[in-house]
Parts: sequence; C-alpha cells; structure tokens
Amino acid sequence: MTEHPQVSDILNQVKDGILDPATAEKRLTALAVTRVGDVANLDMERCSRCGMPEVVLAEGKDTESLVKIMHSYVLASGRCIASRITADQIKAVCKDLPMGVAAEIREPGSVLILSDGTLPTPSGGTVGIVTAGTSDIQVAEEARAIAEEMGAKVLTTFDVGVAGIHRLIPALEKLREADVYVVCAGREGTLPSVVAGLVDKPVIGVPVSTGYGYMGQGAAALASMLQSCAVITVVNIDAGFTAGAFAARIAALIGGKK
Repeated sequence: MTEHPQVSDILNQVKDGILDPATAEKRLTALAVTRVGDVANLDMERCSRCGMPEVVLAEGKDTESLVKIMHSYVLASGRCIASRITADQIKAVCKDLPMGVAAEIREPGSVLILSDGTLPTPSGGTVGIVTAGTSDIQVAEEARAIAEEMGAKVLTTFDVGVAGIHRLIPALEKLREADVYVVCAGREGTLPSVVAGLVDKPVIGVPVSTGYGYMGQGAAALASMLQSCAVITVVNIDAGFTAGAFAARIAALIGGKK
C-alpha cells in the first residue's frame, strides 16, 4: 500500500486498543492509492468503498499519461476501463500491453477495457437501455459498458422514439425483466417521460446533444426532462457514464433481493 500520513495513526490506535482490527482494515482500505509518477493518484478501492470501479476519463489527457495510467491500473486491479477515448488513444494504449493483458474496444460507446482475465462480479440486477434515435446510440453504449462493468445484465432497444411511437410498446416488451431503465433522447427529449408512464420501474433520462437551432445540443432535451410530469431522474447532457453507473447500483440493490 502507498504510504499515507494516517496509516501510522490507525496502526497505533489498534495497538493501543482504541480501534478494533475490522474497523482499521476498512479505514486502511479506503486509503489505498497507487501513484503514477506525478500524473495521477489511482483510487484502488473505490469499488469496495462505493460499489463502482474507478473509470479513467480519456478525454483531455495526453496520450503518454493515459497509457501509464491504464497500464498501471490494470496491473494493480486486473481490469481498467476508459471512457471518451479516441481511436489514436486506443492505438497507443494497446501498442505495448503488459503481458497477459487483453483489450476490448467498445467502439460505439468510445470505451476501452483492459483485463488480465478478471471478470466483473454479476450483481443479479438487470438494466434496460432505450434510445429515441440512432444518433443517441453512442451515449447509450457508454451507459451499457459501465453498467456491465458493474456486474449488471443489460438489455437494449434502439430507435423507438416518439416520432414513431408505435415502435415503443413492442420494444419495451423485450425489456420487461429490467429492474431500471436508462432512456437516451436528443431533440425535444420526450421519450423518458413516455417510458416512465408505461413501466413500473425507475427511469433515468439522459439528454443527448443531438438537435440544432434554438436550444440545440441537448439543451431542449435537458429542459424537457427536468420539466417532466412523470417521475424520472435526469442526468447531465451526454452523461452515459453517470446514467449507466447509477442504473447499475439500483439494479444491484434490486437484484440482491431476488
């Protein structure tokens, strides 16, 4: 474990009988950090502490730093996932992978997963992901990758928006076993409200930055979802990661009771 100024205090508290070993273990686990040069401090115990893995945001990182971060993390934990990653970044990360590590490219969602063979632990929960149009699929696939990485089973149905509302009912039939729904929509962002009026499970609305003109780039979709008369939760524009992670946590809670 990386040195931390509080570690000695915790150990001394155990020695003096102030702290029991089980509590000390939890506190020490919460401090686990892997340093990558002067670039990053990787949170190695986020999954055990918060129920979700650390995900590397590739967007905005220089390529050399990204390679170091991802290689370090997969060697330390067995799996590493990066979101918003470009084709050039993928090529650099995969060029000289550590021995025993394989790469999985989720191209529609701009996600890269490195693994030494370690697999996510199934949660028993199921997430249903719906898109209004095909332009929303990239955001939906990001949500899918994150939810699966957190152990959820994911069911999808795409291109069933309100412009052809007759497509929606048979599409939802295929997702009946879902414990929670992620609904991605751009333009006027109506679909999450419609879905919430048809299902008896939580619905997470994801406004997508499709659309143009007045309140384009997802602004109208976000406003519409926030003003929904149906009971939905709304995340930020294009926030597939947030929606997928939140849905996976809900699904895990429900799945654990089945």
